[in-house]
Amino acid sequence: MKELLPFLPRPSHYLGQEVNSVHKNRRSVSVHMGLAFPDVYEVGMSYLGQKILYHRINDQDEYYAERVFSPSLEAARIMREQNTPLCTLESDTPLGELDILAFSLTHELCYTNILYMLDLAGLPFKTYERSGSHPLVIAGGGAPFNAEPVADFFDLMVLGDGEEVILDILQKVKTARQQGMSRQDLLQAIKNLPGVYVPGFFKGPGLPLTPLQRDYRQVTKSLVADLNQVPFPTRQIVPYGKVIHDRLSIEIARGCTRGCRFCQAGSIYRPVRERSLTRILEDVQQGLLATGLEELSFLSLSSGDFSALEELFTRSFARCQQEQVAMALPSLRVGSVNERLMQLMSRIRRTQATLAPEAGTRRLRQVINKGITEEQLLEHTGHLFDLGWKGVKLYFMVGLPTETDDDLKGIRDLCQRVLETGRSRKIKPQVTASVAPFVPKSHTPFQWERQAQLSEIREKIFLLKDLFKTSRALNLKWHDPEMSLQEGIFSRGGRELSEVVASAYARGETFTSWSDCFRLEPWLDIMDKSGLSPDTYLRARDTDEPLPWDHLQSGMERRYLLTESRRGHQARTSKDCRYHVCRMCGVCDRKSRPSCLRKVNQAPSISNVLNRDFRDQEHEPEDINESNVLEQKDLSPKSAHLRIWYKKTGLCIYLSQLDLQSLLERAMRRAGWPLSFSRGFRPAPVITFGRALPVGVSSLAEWYNIYLRKHLDSSHLLNSLNPELPRGMHAFALEHLSHGRRQPQSIQEEFLVEFDLAPEKLQQGMTTWKNYRSAPEFLVQKQTKKGLSTKDLCSYHKHSHWEKSCLRVVFTWEKDYLSPLFILQNIFSDVAQEKMHITKTRQIMD
Repeated sequence: MKELLPFLPRPSHYLGQEVNSVHKNRRSVSVHMGLAFPDVYEVGMSYLGQKILYHRINDQDEYYAERVFSPSLEAARIMREQNTPLCTLESDTPLGELDILAFSLTHELCYTNILYMLDLAGLPFKTYERSGSHPLVIAGGGAPFNAEPVADFFDLMVLGDGEEVILDILQKVKTARQQGMSRQDLLQAIKNLPGVYVPGFFKGPGLPLTPLQRDYRQVTKSLVADLNQVPFPTRQIVPYGKVIHDRLSIEIARGCTRGCRFCQAGSIYRPVRERSLTRILEDVQQGLLATGLEELSFLSLSSGDFSALEELFTRSFARCQQEQVAMALPSLRVGSVNERLMQLMSRIRRTQATLAPEAGTRRLRQVINKGITEEQLLEHTGHLFDLGWKGVKLYFMVGLPTETDDDLKGIRDLCQRVLETGRSRKIKPQVTASVAPFVPKSHTPFQWERQAQLSEIREKIFLLKDLFKTSRALNLKWHDPEMSLQEGIFSRGGRELSEVVASAYARGETFTSWSDCFRLEPWLDIMDKSGLSPDTYLRARDTDEPLPWDHLQSGMERRYLLTESRRGHQARTSKDCRYHVCRMCGVCDRKSRPSCLRKVNQAPSISNVLNRDFRDQEHEPEDINESNVLEQKDLSPKSAHLRIWYKKTGLCIYLSQLDLQSLLERAMRRAGWPLSFSRGFRPAPVITFGRALPVGVSSLAEWYNIYLRKHLDSSHLLNSLNPELPRGMHAFALEHLSHGRRQPQSIQEEFLVEFDLAPEKLQQGMTTWKNYRSAPEFLVQKQTKKGLSTKDLCSYHKHSHWEKSCLRVVFTWEKDYLSPLFILQNIFSDVAQEKMHITKTRQIMD
């Protein structure tokens, strides 16, 4: 695909040479695999699971894992026109030449993108259509806990934690290649590994599925019993440009035992396993040094429940504020962060706070086991307003079991009380309610519940819209109910839905998790023609009827799920078993009953792994506000003003100016430069650039200006920066500037244009240039923000001459600036873009 870079939108997303990306000789490894994410680069590069697997595999010399994402629809069109298959990012290997292609399935609305990627790779969709010459197509993530709607497309799936079992799978594939085993024999050898589900060894589509082998009747999830025994990736790939979550992500814990009855992640990722405080602090230090990222995020299903959170946050905060690194704590529950931590968080960034009451009344929160009261919520938001927050977003669900209109009115009432809490503090807060339809998920206490019909959800949203009209300070947003309907069908559907997915893809349905791409009508039409009704999937289930995922075990016992379902309908809550009585869910070992996960995963014991047996926020520490460690150092002094000259060649020519801004800042952070930061709400390095170089144009003379807090030796600065730049970029000179606002700018620039043309075509090009030079004017239309503008291209020419097949030309910007690429493409309009290579060779300063 690299040969298509000049034509692809966002070409930097296909380069595969980001900082910390891994490059191996693919002929020297035993197993070569692709880690596929069925969405675009900016979404997939935010997914922590792929980062963990990427480095876990590549740490082994004999294995090589590369990344591959869904290309945009425009990129796919170009690939098909050029008959170019989908390839890996790092080595540009066609997916059909890999040994394994492993998809991460994080949600149900990505299913057609699986086929989209297989199609672009030229691979058969169905597992029975693939031969031994095709890669093994596998999947992992949360969605395979109900695998059946896509079971026909995968040779195997992995349930649960993947970072250990993937190495066992790779070893099996290596052995199979050495011994010349058939595909079927390979699957037979892999099937008994922890968490491995081979759909072909179960017969469908009716329920219950029939196991075809006596020793393979159920699949129990793979579990890493202690995360401290597995290295966490700190040299995470630094993406080009902005991605959805553009930060250093550190997983502090896995699993949640709060027991929210609607939450699938809280069920399938038990038990809670915290990483040790010491290891996390080491990972933070190493990760910031290796990436230069300017934001740090501590991730878990419920970050506020981490038992040593206050010490972790305080010690990390001390380092981050000295380096102007922002910190984020996503997934916070009401009451899970004390006032001391909230004070620290307010010193970092006060954006809109997000909280998830999930239901508007206390009764309904007890039904879903949310376990928070209105008083706790108002106390929490009151502290936020006291500390300077101006907005609060509250997440709710509609269509929950036992919900009434009073519960819906409770959403508006609760938002109004939060609003009044802010107004009582003499501020004008904004409160936003974000509403999503409830979708029953497998392996949860609510897996047997009905999902509200589309018409019901719309009625509920209309009711809420009327209730929220009465106040301008209250805002209502809602998730598309049609997308939730589609999610509900596939979250509890069976193997018969594989044909629906294939038919939907054949009709062009891709990127269905994007609201602007999603259309429900084709799916309903396909289901209708297949004799399938959405009502069948939305209905309530009898507790004794077979379910499509009965043969897939998360460790949660059926009787526990039934008990919690019953307690929910009784509006009775169950406390967090980390610090209270065990609810006997079946995951952890108990004297009376060992965990079903222990035998499969061969762990000596399975239980919650915590740093402490209490939350450190509940104990009074030393006064952190008086600690010298937390004193804010002034990072705004401007002692040195420098201009760094650099080259931009090779694949780096496809980096845009926006890409370069974050790339250079992070490179200087990794190099340890003492950057000077602006003052204000969002401090940033004081960095300025010259004119933006067009994407696809090389340069031997680019520059940017930067302020430093102190003077350092010039050679030291360059020597420390260059190792942190991607291949194709090289800083070669540094000059000191005054502190004045106006600095030297180029008034002219010299370019070398190399033509890859046959002699007769080259002669035509020379004639074209001669005609341009002899013309009194060369008028073209250019689209600007203000509309169409007429430009005379002759007015930008200073002088030029031919050097064999190359044109050396100097353009002048004394009148105004115009993209040299735009000028040359309009003059040589009959020369294909890939046949004309442009390099800026010199800047002539004023």
